[in-house]
Amino acid sequence: MPEPEDDLKQKEEAIELDGVISAVLAGTMFRVKLKNGHEVLAHISGKMRKRFIRLVIGDNVKIEMSPYDMDKARIVYRL
Repeated sequence: MPEPEDDLKQKEEAIELDGVISAVLAGTMFRVKLKNGHEVLAHISGKMRKRFIRLVIGDNVKIEMSPYDMDKARIVYRL
């Protein structure tokens, strides 16, 4: 039988999705359109910010979302 801690870790794992940047907003925030048509507000991850990765409208990106808030995300990779 799995321990309760293992169940919590599975529930809190980030959901990874692919999307396309549809708008560039102030403060390194972006509007990302997912393949299912849903739009989320996303910010750049720290590693991307540290390495000065530039993102423009039309870039394909990989995002991570929390299962608790499906309107916000973190951009982790530019495809």
